[in-house]
Amino acid sequence: MLYLLYEWLKDGDYAKYFNFLRYPTFRIVAAATSSLVIGMLFGPRLIERLRVQQHGQSNVREDTPESHQKKKGTPTLGGTLILLSIFMGTLLFADLHSPIVWCALLMTAGYGFTGWLDDYLKLSKRNSKGLAGRYKIVLQTVFFLIAVFGIMCDWTGGVPHLQIQTTLTFPFIPTRYANPDLGWLYVFFAWIVVVGTSNAVNMTDGLDGLAIAPTMIAALVFTVLLYAAGTTVQISDYEMINGVRTLVGRPVHEYLGITKVDGGAELAVFTASIIGAGISFLWFNAHPASVFMGDVGSLALGGALGTVAMLSKNEFLSAIIHGVFLAEILSVMIQVVSFKLTGKRVFKMAPLHHHFEKGGMGETKIVIRFWIISVLLGGIALASLKLR
Repeated sequence: MLYLLYEWLKDGDYAKYFNFLRYPTFRIVAAATSSLVIGMLFGPRLIERLRVQQHGQSNVREDTPESHQKKKGTPTLGGTLILLSIFMGTLLFADLHSPIVWCALLMTAGYGFTGWLDDYLKLSKRNSKGLAGRYKIVLQTVFFLIAVFGIMCDWTGGVPHLQIQTTLTFPFIPTRYANPDLGWLYVFFAWIVVVGTSNAVNMTDGLDGLAIAPTMIAALVFTVLLYAAGTTVQISDYEMINGVRTLVGRPVHEYLGITKVDGGAELAVFTASIIGAGISFLWFNAHPASVFMGDVGSLALGGALGTVAMLSKNEFLSAIIHGVFLAEILSVMIQVVSFKLTGKRVFKMAPLHHHFEKGGMGETKIVIRFWIISVLLGGIALASLKLR
């Protein structure tokens, strides 16, 4: 909204006073800061209200380790605070003319609604089952299709023309060497990325602070990637032209060998809002947690990260960025397949963080080590830019 104010005033007498709003770098930092402040301001009141509304209701699964049973009575639905902060930060500072910003917001809201419905059923029925898995997938698919065909498609002439790039990029490989085009098959591939990421974050959200920190780290990495792919800033470099070493300027995305993303800098405002919202939520979610994010938070954040991976053309790189989430969901898949085929379990308990808990590792140590791994994976993902 503030960027639209700048556009309205840019040709007037007061333009010079709002000129700072034209710079994506300022708006990225401002979005992160504003979402952080909003979360900190509204957090205590929201948590107290959730505590009163959910008094005496259990939101802890019965099959989790014994240490989790002590957390009964901790309010859930804290993800609503995250969503409020993300939306306020993005709406205030992003260019709202950008379709990819609205695509990300719609997916986040849609997946948040799916998670809210799951949490509501858990609380209203006073059990931990909630919404059946197949119905979650159906709702996630519906919102995905609405976002893709409703926002990221041009229906000129009554025929859909996909506005999302359908090419694939690979870590450590410049796009000039490998950039295959999947055509309409890309929609199915993107669905796997988005829905898979959403459910992976949901499975990771099992310990205080475990899911939110890797989410913030991933959002930070995506902020850098999006700014590089979407900025008009040029980098000077020497090239041989007609046998002469000449200094020339090239766009950042071309210099780094990555796909250009129209509106990438604006989507970076959205990911920056995730960082600020995540920091404010971690203030209340750090062990011992005052509130749980619930599925309304984990499904929404996973959907947001998956959508950003799709829109930023980092689908395969996201497997590195989301390495912790990937390990968690793979541990569940391996456990299920192994038990069905052999009757034996590979892990003491799935998802993976419960395996370490069953092995005697303390909750805080598990969480911090997963954070460290997330930082390492984020560093590897950023290193892939230069190594291209």
